[in-house]
Amino acid sequence: MKMKNNSMLNEFILLGLTSSWELEIFYFVIFLLAYLSILAGNCLIILMVTFDSHLHSTPMYFLLANLSFIDIIFSTVTVPKMIVDFLSERKTISFWGCMAQIFLAHLLGGSEIALLVVMAVDRYVAICKPLHYTTIMNHRIVVGSVLLSWMVGFVHTMSQMAFMVSLPFCGPNVIDDVFCDLPLVLKLACSDTSVQELLLVVFSMLLSMISFFLLLVSYIVILVTVWLRSPSGLSKALSTLSAHITVVTLFFGSLILIYAWPVSYSLDKFLSVFSSVITPLLNPIIYSLRNQEMKAAMIRLRSRHIRSKPNC
Repeated sequence: MKMKNNSMLNEFILLGLTSSWELEIFYFVIFLLAYLSILAGNCLIILMVTFDSHLHSTPMYFLLANLSFIDIIFSTVTVPKMIVDFLSERKTISFWGCMAQIFLAHLLGGSEIALLVVMAVDRYVAICKPLHYTTIMNHRIVVGSVLLSWMVGFVHTMSQMAFMVSLPFCGPNVIDDVFCDLPLVLKLACSDTSVQELLLVVFSMLLSMISFFLLLVSYIVILVTVWLRSPSGLSKALSTLSAHITVVTLFFGSLILIYAWPVSYSLDKFLSVFSSVITPLLNPIIYSLRNQEMKAAMIRLRSRHIRSKPNC
């Protein structure tokens, strides 16, 4: 049989969360509500940071707004298509649509990993070097760090997409997942992809493990510093950082299991849903909406909105 090249393969079939019609309607409602919650929570953070002068001038909240922006785009790349597929008998995606999902998912995923490291550095400077915080985390450094995180994401996704450039695809074109991702698409190629799969594991392991190690080190240093200064303040620091550490561990754990240490297709499918739905849903709650300054900003914006209304 003659092989088809990339341009001849028109579409992929996504098996998604294959189940009964009634269960797919249930999934449709749940994921639609989850996506709307992702948009609402993350947009609220961006609006508050943009329009509240105190938050806008604080590096931590500028970084949080960028994290929310990444979460919105990342979930939009995958979740709306997933929601539509729940109402479709034939769940398909075009070849170039599949490639776009892979490109954007790795761009945004790599950028979020780098941004989480920058946020950990920001917390380290704020807690361990408070007198030098405004000098070290000045506007130029913060903006440069955000741009660097996007650069890391771009380099990461280009290194991943390089695997796909010359691969021929001849079928089967069935992807047992909720959206297109590199490990499963590589397995559909008509040529030997053992080298590409090894490079995928190596690159993903390097980025994930190095970033995760840096985050853990920063958290440990913060906790040790707080304990040395005031042992009574350790419990407060632990309660603050424990939620962050939980989300970071789940985020990086899912990435490592999907790309660096694949276990099973069913688990990978669950982890794909987790990374594209649960993590963007949790980030606003964990990083921002539980924060006292963020709550105060919401009250200020609400008061400003009430005062701006014309009296009847």
